[in-house]
Amino acid sequence: MSATSARNTDVADAEAALAALISDRLRSPDYRQWRANVEATGGCAHPVRLRGSSRILDRDGAVLIERTGEIFAPCGNRRETICPACSERYAADAFHLIRAGLAGGDKGVPTTITGKPRLFLTLTAPSFGPVHSRRLSARGRVIPCGCGAHHREHDPVLGTPVDPDAYDYVGAVLWQAHAGALWQRFAIALRRALAAALGVRARQFRDVARLSYAKVAEYQRRGLVHFHAAIRVDGPEGPHDPAPPGLTRDALRDAVLTAARAVCLEVTRPDGTPLVLGWGTQIDVRQITPARAATVEDEAGEITDASLAGYIAKYATKGTGKTDGHPDRPIRALEHVQYLDVSPHHRRHIETVWQLGGLARYEALNLRKWAHMLGFRGHFLTKSQRYSTTFREIRGERRTWRLTDTLDRLATETDDLNGIPPDLDTITVINDWQLVGIGHRNEGERELALAIAERKRDLRQHRRTEGTRP
Repeated sequence: MSATSARNTDVADAEAALAALISDRLRSPDYRQWRANVEATGGCAHPVRLRGSSRILDRDGAVLIERTGEIFAPCGNRRETICPACSERYAADAFHLIRAGLAGGDKGVPTTITGKPRLFLTLTAPSFGPVHSRRLSARGRVIPCGCGAHHREHDPVLGTPVDPDAYDYVGAVLWQAHAGALWQRFAIALRRALAAALGVRARQFRDVARLSYAKVAEYQRRGLVHFHAAIRVDGPEGPHDPAPPGLTRDALRDAVLTAARAVCLEVTRPDGTPLVLGWGTQIDVRQITPARAATVEDEAGEITDASLAGYIAKYATKGTGKTDGHPDRPIRALEHVQYLDVSPHHRRHIETVWQLGGLARYEALNLRKWAHMLGFRGHFLTKSQRYSTTFREIRGERRTWRLTDTLDRLATETDDLNGIPPDLDTITVINDWQLVGIGHRNEGERELALAIAERKRDLRQHRRTEGTRP
Protein backbone atom coordinates (compact mmCIF):
# COMPACT_ATOMS: atom_id res chain seq x y z
CA MET A 1 0.00 0.00 0.00
CA SER A 2 1.35 3.42 -0.98
CA ALA A 3 1.80 6.25 1.52
CA THR A 4 -1.08 8.18 -0.10
CA SER A 5 -3.43 5.20 0.17
CA ALA A 6 -2.43 4.70 3.80
CA ARG A 7 -3.18 8.33 4.59
CA ASN A 8 -6.55 8.11 2.85
CA THR A 9 -7.38 4.99 4.86
CA ASP A 10 -6.42 6.73 8.11
CA VAL A 11 -8.61 9.71 7.24
CA ALA A 12 -11.56 7.48 6.41
CA ASP A 13 -11.14 5.57 9.69
CA ALA A 14 -10.98 8.82 11.64
CA GLU A 15 -14.12 10.14 9.95
CA ALA A 16 -15.97 6.88 10.68
CA ALA A 17 -14.91 7.01 14.34
CA LEU A 18 -16.08 10.62 14.60
CA ALA A 19 -19.43 9.76 13.02
CA ALA A 20 -19.87 6.93 15.53
CA LEU A 21 -19.18 9.28 18.47
CA ILE A 22 -21.69 11.81 17.15
CA SER A 23 -24.31 9.09 16.65
CA ASP A 24 -23.77 7.78 20.19
CA ARG A 25 -24.26 11.24 21.69
CA LEU A 26 -27.41 11.91 19.63
CA ARG A 27 -28.90 8.59 20.79
CA SER A 28 -27.88 8.93 24.44
CA PRO A 29 -30.67 9.27 27.07
CA ASP A 30 -29.24 12.54 28.45
CA TYR A 31 -28.80 14.19 25.06
CA ARG A 32 -31.48 16.84 25.67
CA GLN A 33 -29.87 17.93 28.94
CA TRP A 34 -26.41 17.92 27.38
CA ARG A 35 -27.64 20.03 24.46
CA ALA A 36 -29.32 22.47 26.84
CA ASN A 37 -26.02 22.91 28.66
CA VAL A 38 -24.21 23.53 25.38
CA GLU A 39 -26.92 25.94 24.19
CA ALA A 40 -26.52 27.91 27.43
CA THR A 41 -22.85 28.54 26.58
CA GLY A 42 -23.64 29.55 23.00
CA GLY A 43 -21.97 26.43 21.66
CA CYS A 44 -18.66 26.69 23.52
CA ALA A 45 -16.09 24.29 22.07
CA HIS A 46 -14.10 23.98 25.31
CA PRO A 47 -16.56 24.42 28.22
CA VAL A 48 -15.85 24.27 31.94
CA ARG A 49 -18.03 21.50 33.39
CA LEU A 50 -19.39 22.17 36.88
CA ARG A 51 -21.58 20.20 39.29
CA GLY A 52 -23.47 21.63 42.26
CA SER A 53 -26.38 23.96 42.85
CA SER A 54 -27.55 27.55 42.50
CA ARG A 55 -30.34 29.22 44.47
CA ILE A 56 -32.06 32.59 44.24
CA LEU A 57 -33.58 33.75 47.55
CA ASP A 58 -35.96 36.62 48.27
CA ARG A 59 -35.48 39.09 51.14
CA ASP A 60 -37.15 36.64 53.58
CA GLY A 61 -34.86 33.77 52.61
CA ALA A 62 -37.49 31.89 50.63
CA VAL A 63 -36.14 29.98 47.62
CA LEU A 64 -37.47 31.47 44.38
CA ILE A 65 -35.40 29.38 41.96
CA GLU A 66 -33.16 26.39 42.60
CA ARG A 67 -31.03 24.54 40.11
CA THR A 68 -28.93 21.44 40.76
CA GLY A 69 -26.92 19.04 38.66
CA GLU A 70 -24.22 19.64 36.05
CA ILE A 71 -23.87 22.82 34.02
CA PHE A 72 -21.41 24.18 31.47
CA ALA A 73 -19.64 27.52 31.75
CA PRO A 74 -18.10 29.06 28.61
CA CYS A 75 -14.31 28.91 28.38
CA GLY A 76 -14.10 32.60 27.50
CA ASN A 77 -11.16 32.12 25.11
CA ARG A 78 -10.84 35.05 22.73
CA ARG A 79 -9.11 33.06 19.95
CA GLU A 80 -11.37 32.04 17.10
CA THR A 81 -9.22 29.00 16.33
CA ILE A 82 -9.88 27.57 19.80
CA CYS A 83 -13.54 28.51 20.42
CA PRO A 84 -15.56 30.35 17.75
CA ALA A 85 -18.50 30.95 20.12
CA CYS A 86 -16.50 32.58 22.93
CA SER A 87 -14.36 34.42 20.40
CA GLU A 88 -17.47 35.98 18.85
CA ARG A 89 -18.71 37.05 22.28
CA TYR A 90 -15.32 38.56 23.06
CA ALA A 91 -15.34 40.42 19.74
CA ALA A 92 -18.80 41.83 20.50
CA ASP A 93 -17.64 43.02 23.93
CA ALA A 94 -14.48 44.50 22.39
CA PHE A 95 -16.56 46.30 19.76
CA HIS A 96 -18.75 47.97 22.40
CA LEU A 97 -15.70 48.85 24.51
CA ILE A 98 -13.86 50.41 21.56
CA ARG A 99 -16.87 52.14 20.02
CA ALA A 100 -17.93 53.69 23.33
CA GLY A 101 -14.60 55.50 23.40
CA LEU A 102 -14.91 56.54 19.76
CA ALA A 103 -18.54 57.63 19.31
CA GLY A 104 -19.78 58.08 22.89
CA GLY A 105 -23.45 58.08 23.82
CA ASP A 106 -23.12 54.72 25.57
CA LYS A 107 -21.36 53.12 28.54
CA GLY A 108 -21.18 56.45 30.35
CA VAL A 109 -19.15 58.17 27.62
CA PRO A 110 -20.60 61.45 26.23
CA THR A 111 -21.01 62.10 22.52
CA THR A 112 -18.89 65.24 22.87
CA ILE A 113 -15.76 63.09 22.51
CA THR A 114 -16.28 63.09 18.73
CA GLY A 115 -15.22 66.74 18.70
CA LYS A 116 -11.94 66.10 20.48
CA PRO A 117 -8.56 65.53 18.79
CA ARG A 118 -8.54 61.86 17.74
CA LEU A 119 -6.60 59.69 15.35
CA PHE A 120 -5.92 56.10 14.34
CA LEU A 121 -2.29 55.02 14.59
CA THR A 122 -0.41 51.97 13.30
CA LEU A 123 3.10 51.24 14.58
CA THR A 124 5.11 48.45 12.94
CA ALA A 125 8.24 46.48 13.72
CA PRO A 126 11.55 47.39 12.05
CA SER A 127 13.16 45.21 9.41
CA PHE A 128 15.33 42.29 10.48
CA GLY A 129 16.06 41.22 6.94
CA PRO A 130 14.35 41.25 3.51
CA VAL A 131 11.20 39.12 3.29
CA HIS A 132 9.09 38.01 0.36
CA SER A 133 6.41 40.60 -0.33
CA ARG A 134 3.58 41.39 -2.71
CA ARG A 135 2.91 45.02 -3.58
CA LEU A 136 0.74 46.58 -6.23
CA SER A 137 1.56 49.51 -8.47
CA ALA A 138 -0.77 52.48 -8.98
CA ARG A 139 -2.19 50.62 -11.98
CA GLY A 140 -2.90 47.51 -9.92
CA ARG A 141 -0.03 45.43 -11.28
CA VAL A 142 2.05 43.21 -9.03
CA ILE A 143 5.49 44.67 -8.32
CA PRO A 144 8.26 42.06 -8.46
CA CYS A 145 9.51 40.89 -5.07
CA GLY A 146 13.13 41.28 -4.07
CA CYS A 147 13.63 37.68 -5.17
CA GLY A 148 12.39 38.62 -8.65
CA ALA A 149 9.13 36.66 -8.51
CA HIS A 150 5.54 37.93 -8.83
CA HIS A 151 3.90 36.32 -5.80
CA ARG A 152 0.26 35.33 -5.68
CA GLU A 153 -1.95 36.88 -3.02
CA HIS A 154 -1.95 33.77 -0.82
CA ASP A 155 1.54 32.53 -1.64
CA PRO A 156 2.80 30.75 1.51
CA VAL A 157 6.28 32.25 1.11
CA LEU A 158 4.98 35.80 1.71
CA GLY A 159 6.48 37.20 4.90
CA THR A 160 9.27 34.63 5.03
CA PRO A 161 12.93 35.71 4.68
CA VAL A 162 14.47 35.92 1.23
CA ASP A 163 17.68 34.62 2.83
CA PRO A 164 16.84 32.75 6.07
CA ASP A 165 20.52 32.42 7.04
CA ALA A 166 20.97 36.21 6.92
CA TYR A 167 17.71 37.01 8.74
CA ASP A 168 18.22 38.40 12.26
CA TYR A 169 16.05 35.99 14.26
CA VAL A 170 17.68 36.97 17.55
CA GLY A 171 16.95 40.65 16.96
CA ALA A 172 13.37 39.86 15.90
CA VAL A 173 12.73 37.83 19.06
CA LEU A 174 14.23 40.48 21.34
CA TRP A 175 12.17 43.21 19.66
CA GLN A 176 9.02 41.12 20.02
CA ALA A 177 9.70 40.47 23.70
CA HIS A 178 10.11 44.21 24.35
CA ALA A 179 7.23 45.45 22.15
CA GLY A 180 5.08 46.18 25.20
CA ALA A 181 7.86 48.19 26.82
CA LEU A 182 8.30 50.14 23.58
CA TRP A 183 4.62 51.07 23.65
CA GLN A 184 4.91 52.27 27.24
CA ARG A 185 7.86 54.46 26.28
CA PHE A 186 5.92 55.76 23.28
CA ALA A 187 2.98 56.75 25.53
CA ILE A 188 5.36 58.61 27.86
CA ALA A 189 7.06 60.34 24.92
CA LEU A 190 3.67 61.27 23.45
CA ARG A 191 2.57 62.92 26.72
CA ARG A 192 5.79 64.92 26.74
CA ALA A 193 5.31 65.98 23.11
CA LEU A 194 1.72 67.03 23.84
CA ALA A 195 2.89 68.97 26.88
CA ALA A 196 5.37 70.82 24.66
CA ALA A 197 2.58 71.58 22.17
CA LEU A 198 0.47 73.00 25.01
CA GLY A 199 3.37 75.03 26.33
CA VAL A 200 3.54 73.31 29.73
CA ARG A 201 6.14 71.17 31.48
CA ALA A 202 5.91 67.41 31.10
CA ARG A 203 5.04 66.91 34.77
CA GLN A 204 2.16 69.40 34.40
CA PHE A 205 0.54 67.53 31.52
CA ARG A 206 -1.80 65.56 33.81
CA ASP A 207 -3.11 68.86 35.19
CA VAL A 208 -4.27 70.13 31.81
CA ALA A 209 -4.98 67.01 29.69
CA ARG A 210 -5.26 63.24 29.66
CA LEU A 211 -4.11 60.81 26.96
CA SER A 212 -6.75 58.13 26.29
CA TYR A 213 -6.26 55.20 23.95
CA ALA A 214 -7.23 51.65 23.06
CA LYS A 215 -4.79 49.48 21.14
CA VAL A 216 -4.71 46.00 19.68
CA ALA A 217 -1.75 43.88 18.58
CA GLU A 218 -1.89 42.10 15.23
CA TYR A 219 0.59 39.60 13.83
CA GLN A 220 2.10 40.33 10.46
CA ARG A 221 2.94 37.53 8.04
CA ARG A 222 6.59 37.69 9.07
CA GLY A 223 5.56 36.76 12.63
CA LEU A 224 6.08 40.14 14.30
CA VAL A 225 3.28 42.20 15.82
CA HIS A 226 2.26 45.70 14.95
CA PHE A 227 -0.04 47.90 17.00
CA HIS A 228 -3.28 49.58 15.94
CA ALA A 229 -4.41 52.29 18.35
CA ALA A 230 -7.30 54.73 18.63
CA ILE A 231 -5.91 57.79 20.42
CA ARG A 232 -7.89 60.65 21.97
CA VAL A 233 -6.96 63.68 24.08
CA ASP A 234 -9.34 64.55 26.95
CA GLY A 235 -9.34 67.08 29.71
CA PRO A 236 -7.62 66.09 32.97
CA GLU A 237 -10.78 64.41 34.34
CA GLY A 238 -11.37 62.15 31.33
CA PRO A 239 -14.02 61.90 28.59
CA HIS A 240 -16.49 64.27 30.31
CA ASP A 241 -13.85 66.99 30.48
CA PRO A 242 -13.27 69.10 27.33
CA ALA A 243 -9.91 68.84 25.63
CA PRO A 244 -7.43 71.63 26.41
CA PRO A 245 -7.90 74.66 24.15
CA GLY A 246 -5.34 75.12 21.43
CA LEU A 247 -4.68 71.42 20.87
CA THR A 248 -5.71 70.59 17.29
CA ARG A 249 -5.77 67.35 15.34
CA ASP A 250 -2.70 68.46 13.42
CA ALA A 251 -0.87 69.12 16.69
CA LEU A 252 -1.79 65.64 17.91
CA ARG A 253 -0.56 64.13 14.64
CA ASP A 254 2.76 65.98 14.88
CA ALA A 255 3.18 64.87 18.51
CA VAL A 256 2.51 61.24 17.60
CA LEU A 257 5.05 61.24 14.79
CA THR A 258 7.63 62.96 17.00
CA ALA A 259 7.15 60.46 19.82
CA ALA A 260 7.18 57.40 17.54
CA ARG A 261 10.45 58.44 15.89
CA ALA A 262 12.14 59.31 19.18
CA VAL A 263 11.37 56.12 21.13
CA CYS A 264 14.17 53.60 21.51
CA LEU A 265 15.19 50.90 23.95
CA GLU A 266 18.68 49.42 24.25
CA VAL A 267 19.13 45.73 25.10
CA THR A 268 22.02 43.32 24.66
CA ARG A 269 22.44 40.36 22.36
CA PRO A 270 23.58 36.97 23.71
CA ASP A 271 27.19 37.89 22.93
CA GLY A 272 26.91 41.12 24.93
CA THR A 273 26.79 43.55 21.99
CA PRO A 274 24.15 46.29 22.24
CA LEU A 275 20.93 46.22 20.21
CA VAL A 276 18.83 49.39 19.88
CA LEU A 277 15.11 48.65 19.47
CA GLY A 278 12.57 51.04 18.01
CA TRP A 279 9.58 51.25 15.69
CA GLY A 280 9.68 50.57 11.98
CA THR A 281 9.75 53.34 9.39
CA GLN A 282 6.15 52.65 8.33
CA ILE A 283 4.06 54.79 10.70
CA ASP A 284 0.46 55.23 9.56
CA VAL A 285 -1.62 58.04 11.09
CA ARG A 286 -5.22 58.73 10.07
CA GLN A 287 -7.88 61.09 11.32
CA ILE A 288 -11.08 59.62 12.78
CA THR A 289 -14.39 61.04 11.59
CA PRO A 290 -17.84 60.57 13.17
CA ALA A 291 -19.97 57.86 11.59
CA ARG A 292 -22.60 60.38 10.51
CA ALA A 293 -20.01 62.20 8.38
CA ALA A 294 -18.99 59.16 6.35
CA THR A 295 -19.60 55.46 6.18
CA VAL A 296 -16.30 54.24 4.78
CA GLU A 297 -12.71 55.37 4.61
CA ASP A 298 -12.59 58.49 2.47
CA GLU A 299 -10.03 59.73 -0.06
CA ALA A 300 -8.15 61.73 2.61
CA GLY A 301 -7.30 58.53 4.44
CA GLU A 302 -9.72 59.19 7.31
CA ILE A 303 -11.62 56.36 8.95
CA THR A 304 -14.99 56.41 10.72
CA ASP A 305 -15.41 55.54 14.38
CA ALA A 306 -17.94 52.77 13.68
CA SER A 307 -15.77 50.98 11.08
CA LEU A 308 -12.69 51.42 13.27
CA ALA A 309 -14.37 49.75 16.26
CA GLY A 310 -15.22 46.71 14.14
CA TYR A 311 -11.73 46.64 12.67
CA ILE A 312 -10.00 46.62 16.06
CA ALA A 313 -12.47 44.09 17.52
CA LYS A 314 -11.81 41.72 14.62
CA TYR A 315 -8.07 41.71 15.19
CA ALA A 316 -8.53 41.33 18.95
CA THR A 317 -9.87 37.81 18.31
CA LYS A 318 -7.41 36.66 15.67
CA GLY A 319 -4.61 36.00 18.12
CA THR A 320 -2.37 33.21 16.97
CA GLY A 321 -3.75 30.33 15.00
CA LYS A 322 -3.14 28.27 11.90
CA THR A 323 -4.25 31.19 9.78
CA ASP A 324 -1.33 33.14 11.23
CA GLY A 325 1.16 30.28 10.89
CA HIS A 326 1.95 29.56 14.52
CA PRO A 327 0.39 27.62 17.41
CA ASP A 328 -2.30 28.69 19.84
CA ARG A 329 -1.18 26.73 22.88
CA PRO A 330 1.99 26.85 25.01
CA ILE A 331 4.96 24.71 24.04
CA ARG A 332 6.24 22.41 26.80
CA ALA A 333 9.44 21.15 25.20
CA LEU A 334 11.61 22.02 22.21
CA GLU A 335 11.05 18.52 20.78
CA HIS A 336 7.38 19.40 20.27
CA VAL A 337 8.25 22.12 17.75
CA GLN A 338 9.09 19.61 15.01
CA TYR A 339 5.50 18.31 15.13
CA LEU A 340 3.88 21.75 14.75
CA ASP A 341 2.08 22.53 11.52
CA VAL A 342 4.01 25.76 10.92
CA SER A 343 6.27 27.18 8.24
CA PRO A 344 10.07 26.74 8.48
CA HIS A 345 10.33 30.49 9.20
CA HIS A 346 8.00 30.35 12.21
CA ARG A 347 9.59 27.11 13.40
CA ARG A 348 12.99 28.77 13.43
CA HIS A 349 11.51 31.80 15.18
CA ILE A 350 10.04 29.55 17.91
CA GLU A 351 13.33 27.69 18.28
CA THR A 352 15.16 31.00 18.71
CA VAL A 353 12.69 32.05 21.42
CA TRP A 354 13.29 28.75 23.22
CA GLN A 355 17.07 29.01 22.97
CA LEU A 356 17.15 32.60 24.25
CA GLY A 357 14.76 31.62 27.03
CA GLY A 358 17.37 29.21 28.36
CA LEU A 359 19.97 31.96 28.85
CA ALA A 360 20.39 33.58 32.27
CA ARG A 361 20.68 36.99 30.55
CA TYR A 362 17.00 36.82 29.52
CA GLU A 363 15.58 34.98 32.53
CA ALA A 364 13.38 37.94 33.51
CA LEU A 365 11.64 37.82 30.11
CA ASN A 366 10.38 34.25 30.73
CA LEU A 367 10.59 33.67 26.98
CA ARG A 368 9.86 29.94 26.91
CA LYS A 369 6.41 30.58 28.34
CA TRP A 370 5.70 32.72 25.28
CA ALA A 371 7.39 30.59 22.62
CA HIS A 372 4.00 29.81 21.02
CA MET A 373 3.45 33.59 20.75
CA LEU A 374 6.80 34.00 18.99
CA GLY A 375 8.11 35.86 22.03
CA PHE A 376 5.32 38.45 22.29
CA ARG A 377 4.51 38.83 25.99
CA GLY A 378 1.86 41.54 25.95
CA HIS A 379 -1.93 41.61 25.92
CA PHE A 380 -3.66 41.75 22.56
CA LEU A 381 -6.17 44.42 23.60
CA THR A 382 -5.31 47.11 26.14
CA LYS A 383 -6.67 50.56 26.93
CA SER A 384 -5.96 53.51 29.14
CA GLN A 385 -7.91 53.82 32.37
CA ARG A 386 -10.49 56.40 31.27
CA TYR A 387 -10.80 55.56 27.59
CA SER A 388 -14.29 54.07 28.03
CA THR A 389 -15.90 51.21 29.92
CA THR A 390 -14.27 47.89 30.92
CA PHE A 391 -14.81 44.24 30.03
CA ARG A 392 -15.83 43.63 33.65
CA GLU A 393 -18.61 46.21 33.45
CA ILE A 394 -19.85 44.88 30.11
CA ARG A 395 -19.96 41.31 31.43
CA GLY A 396 -21.61 42.51 34.62
CA GLU A 397 -24.36 44.14 32.54
CA ARG A 398 -24.88 40.85 30.72
CA ARG A 399 -25.17 38.90 33.98
CA THR A 400 -27.64 41.46 35.33
CA TRP A 401 -29.74 41.23 32.17
CA ARG A 402 -29.85 37.43 32.39
CA LEU A 403 -30.86 37.54 36.06
CA THR A 404 -33.54 40.12 35.33
CA ASP A 405 -34.87 38.01 32.47
CA THR A 406 -34.98 34.94 34.75
CA LEU A 407 -36.95 36.85 37.39
CA ASP A 408 -39.33 38.24 34.76
CA ARG A 409 -40.10 34.72 33.55
CA LEU A 410 -40.50 33.56 37.16
CA ALA A 411 -43.04 36.32 37.82
CA THR A 412 -44.99 35.33 34.72
CA GLU A 413 -45.09 31.66 35.66
CA THR A 414 -45.75 32.05 39.42
CA ASP A 415 -49.12 33.16 40.71
CA ASP A 416 -47.70 34.14 44.11
CA LEU A 417 -45.71 36.98 42.56
CA ASN A 418 -48.77 38.42 40.75
CA GLY A 419 -46.71 39.03 37.64
CA ILE A 420 -44.33 41.42 39.41
CA PRO A 421 -40.67 40.32 39.38
CA PRO A 422 -38.65 40.82 42.58
CA ASP A 423 -36.34 43.81 42.80
CA LEU A 424 -32.67 42.92 42.19
CA ASP A 425 -31.78 44.68 45.43
CA THR A 426 -34.02 42.34 47.44
CA ILE A 427 -32.70 38.99 46.22
CA THR A 428 -29.65 36.88 47.06
CA VAL A 429 -27.91 34.49 44.65
CA ILE A 430 -26.04 31.57 46.23
CA ASN A 431 -23.81 29.48 43.94
CA ASP A 432 -22.10 26.26 45.02
CA TRP A 433 -20.36 24.67 42.04
CA GLN A 434 -17.45 22.24 41.92
CA LEU A 435 -15.19 21.63 38.93
CA VAL A 436 -15.87 18.36 37.12
CA GLY A 437 -13.71 18.79 34.04
CA ILE A 438 -12.68 21.08 31.22
CA GLY A 439 -13.63 20.51 27.60
CA HIS A 440 -16.00 18.06 25.97
CA ARG A 441 -15.58 14.37 26.70
CA ASN A 442 -14.72 13.45 23.11
CA GLU A 443 -14.36 14.89 19.61
CA GLY A 444 -17.94 13.96 18.74
CA GLU A 445 -19.35 16.24 21.43
CA ARG A 446 -17.04 19.02 20.30
CA GLU A 447 -18.20 18.71 16.69
CA LEU A 448 -21.83 18.92 17.79
CA ALA A 449 -21.05 21.97 19.92
CA LEU A 450 -19.37 23.67 16.96
CA ALA A 451 -22.44 22.92 14.84
CA ILE A 452 -24.70 24.45 17.51
CA ALA A 453 -22.50 27.55 17.63
CA GLU A 454 -22.59 27.87 13.84
CA ARG A 455 -26.38 27.54 13.82
CA LYS A 456 -26.71 30.26 16.45
CA ARG A 457 -24.34 32.49 14.50
CA ASP A 458 -26.32 32.01 11.27
CA LEU A 459 -29.56 32.76 13.11
CA ARG A 460 -28.16 36.00 14.54
CA GLN A 461 -26.90 37.01 11.12
CA HIS A 462 -30.33 36.26 9.63
CA ARG A 463 -32.04 38.39 12.27
CA ARG A 464 -29.63 41.28 11.66
CA THR A 465 -30.24 41.02 7.92
CA GLU A 466 -34.01 40.95 8.39
CA GLY A 467 -33.79 43.90 10.77
CA THR A 468 -31.99 46.08 8.20
CA ARG A 469 -34.51 45.49 5.44
CA PRO A 470 -36.80 48.44 4.67
